[in-house]
Amino acid sequence: MGENQDKVSVVNALGIKAKQAAAAMAQMRTEDKNRILMRMAESLRTDIDEILAANALDVEAAVKKEQTAAFIDRLTLNPSRVEDMAIGLEALAALKDPIGEVLHGWKGAQDIGITKVRVPIGVIGMIYEARPNVTADAAGICFKTGNAVILRGSGDARESNILIVKALRRAIGEEGGPEDAVQLLEDTSREAAVELMKMNRYLDLLIPRGTAGLIQTVVQESTIPAIETGIGNCHVYVDATADLEMALKILINAKTQRIGVCNAAESLIVHQSVAEAFLPGAGKALQELGVELRACPDSIPYLPGALAATEEDFGAEYLDMILSIKIADSLELAVEHINTYGTKHTEAIITKDYDAANYFTQNVDAAVVLVNASTRFTDGGMFGFGAEIGISTQKLHARGPMGLEEMTTIKYIVHGEGQARD
Repeated sequence: MGENQDKVSVVNALGIKAKQAAAAMAQMRTEDKNRILMRMAESLRTDIDEILAANALDVEAAVKKEQTAAFIDRLTLNPSRVEDMAIGLEALAALKDPIGEVLHGWKGAQDIGITKVRVPIGVIGMIYEARPNVTADAAGICFKTGNAVILRGSGDARESNILIVKALRRAIGEEGGPEDAVQLLEDTSREAAVELMKMNRYLDLLIPRGTAGLIQTVVQESTIPAIETGIGNCHVYVDATADLEMALKILINAKTQRIGVCNAAESLIVHQSVAEAFLPGAGKALQELGVELRACPDSIPYLPGALAATEEDFGAEYLDMILSIKIADSLELAVEHINTYGTKHTEAIITKDYDAANYFTQNVDAAVVLVNASTRFTDGGMFGFGAEIGISTQKLHARGPMGLEEMTTIKYIVHGEGQARD
């Protein structure tokens, strides 16, 4: 009981400080937030050796635990990735500040004046796994939008996250901002995470980013409104009229460019009319790159060395060098397959047929639908958002890559001249 009470006290202390910081953040001018974001980027560059040394400890521990190659890739930082984190903060500073934007203005009943404006949400809680670059992205997006954030990364990235947050907080303090706008829950136990999920006195929104297990735990146990993110069983569908050379290029990029991310392709669907022309060469190319193929009965004859796919394979987010393969007799059946097994994340069609592309984009139920492009483009940076706090796969408030606007809410401001309601 005493230990659990200590965890409650620690989490509550973070909440109190975050609430105070959020009040200060709501008063900050855009130019001050931008100046601090630029200093945060420089602070990451200044501390790069310490950050990489801490990350090396996390990676060493992951290797000893025999974590997968994809997991270790998500965990690993290098000079280029730290620089990308810094560039992301600078990109956020360059973007338009959504706070205070007047979305609409009109005259209401009895000539009262009404304006609808963007305001910060308040205090954001973020629970995420493995990827320490998320620490900087989430902190930067929340800071730009006037929100305070409590970050809770996984134990696997604990040492990295501590050093990243230390650098970011120092930069905020050096520029006269509220350091507690960015806090890290260093206790990575499940009990501490559950306390964070129930801290509705202080938190206004909770964002889980990671495995299906993590997201379901948050959805089931949190007393705070949550946005589901990240689970990605993403499909590439090669249509009857597809440019097959283009299709292969996109498929290889979507599957192998970085396997441990939620926008990597996990499933391939091929129209039966081009299966014979496409699958043998595509299968060979993928296998030469180390991809294990798990194929439906109709596609196995075209794919020497492929394993028979199970029902679970068609719904799997592998985050590994594995790809499920399905032949569809029609565009409609391909869309039906995607809507049955997909996770509403990202789906792509390769086609020359405008009508097919239009049918696909209208009928596939996903946050992002691409025509003749890799699923790897579902990304806040690629969308011009500077960074992202996650990719929402739900339909309320935010959907797809979540940038600055998604970390705001609205307020109605009403002006009268003495009116009393009739």
